[in-house]
Amino acid sequence: MSETREIEAAIYERLSRVIDPELGRSVTDLGMIAAINAVPAAQDADGDYDVTVHVELTVEGCPLSETITNQINGAVASYPDAKLTPHIEVSSMSRDKLDDLVADLKAERKQNPFNKPGVKTRIFAIASGKGGVGKSSVTANLAATFAALGYDTAAIDADIYGFSLPRLFGVHTQPTNLNGMLMPVTAWGVKLISIGMFAGADRAILWRGPRLQRSLEQFLSDVWWGQPDVLLLDLAPGTGDMAISVAQALPNAELVVVTTPQPSASDIAVRSGLVALQVPMKVRGVVENMSYYEHKGEKLRIFGEGGGQRVSEQLTEALGYDVPLMTQLPLVPEVRETGEAGRPAVLDADGALRADGIGKTFRSLAEQLMA
Repeated sequence: MSETREIEAAIYERLSRVIDPELGRSVTDLGMIAAINAVPAAQDADGDYDVTVHVELTVEGCPLSETITNQINGAVASYPDAKLTPHIEVSSMSRDKLDDLVADLKAERKQNPFNKPGVKTRIFAIASGKGGVGKSSVTANLAATFAALGYDTAAIDADIYGFSLPRLFGVHTQPTNLNGMLMPVTAWGVKLISIGMFAGADRAILWRGPRLQRSLEQFLSDVWWGQPDVLLLDLAPGTGDMAISVAQALPNAELVVVTTPQPSASDIAVRSGLVALQVPMKVRGVVENMSYYEHKGEKLRIFGEGGGQRVSEQLTEALGYDVPLMTQLPLVPEVRETGEAGRPAVLDADGALRADGIGKTFRSLAEQLMA
């Protein structure tokens, strides 16, 4: 009997290292391990035990149930001193138990988790002066790059009227709702939330400023993000309500301005950076998109040239600190093609970061931002 209890205690300790992929906490901390029972497999089977682990998932039909049970199987199988045969019995939490869990998580978070003292999340708000410069594409590929480099990465589609991150990441599901607390959808290693994931988002969205601000507050405080290393926000074009709301809610955010080479885009892009004169945000740098199209070794400047450098110089002068031109991205049809197919172009079909071309460029950009 004492050996049986020792095995059960050792298995519980191993299960404490199994992390729920959505909540970022161990399955034991979350109360998902209801019981562990170890019994000898047979009288003549010295050291052989059947181990049954009773698992209670947070919601019935959890899409990550297979991932969690596979990790639990692996934890049980790693027990070194006896031959164990694991059996996993899966059910879902009772309503009362789930209510208590959600209440504890909400009490722990209480409010916008990214403004708490000691939070180490790096926050980058991707902005542009006008639409059509590839801001969302830059956000998607940069987020995928961070995730591929091993950073715990989250992204918020803060462009409520023109959301596009769900399509760029191939997301067609809604966030899981745990009694009013939402689990972000994970795609290509990135935790995502967007108004485009909810029912009715295919219709025109007619919201005034206060409701836009409330949507951002909900994305920050009503979604369980865990403690990501990086948070990206895909802002709406211009300097409207959402840009101001981000500055108020996330004063530690750093602005990255996206432009294209032509003056009609770069002159407007400067305005989005000048927001930093009125709100407590730092402009980290400038990204020039669609800088050139390479044809037979020749770089064709289809949209002119110099826009990114003009934005960099004007913001550096106006803000009083260096706002560098961080990278110049080429016009590559593959970025559009793979993006519309639901995979960021920086990743190969297996989800690994490409070692050349666009993958190498975005890796350099990500490393600059995290430096």
